Amino acid sequence: MNMLITYDIANPKRLYRIAKVMEDYGQRVQYSVFEAELTSRLFKEMRLRTEAEMDFQEDGVKYFPLCKQCDYLWFSLGHGPVAMPESSFMVI
Repeated sequence: MNMLITYDIANPKRLYRIAKVMEDYGQRVQYSVFEAELTSRLFKEMRLRTEAEMDFQEDGVKYFPLCKQCDYLWFSLGHGPVAMPESSFMVI
């Protein structure tokens, strides 16, 4: 499944550790935004590793699955590195 992951982490040490977890599974597209192509097993593994690093009272992580029906609508505008995925998607 294609997944968009965003996070807001209050503590710099936790922020670094969670970013390292995300880098193991996906590609950074913004400072706190990653894209990933994950199997169900890899998603569960990533989520558990992320939860182990988080403070649930201060931090937030959001996972957005991206539907296959919208693949053809993906595009990017503006500055920044663009990695075209094998299957495309759009986030509004």
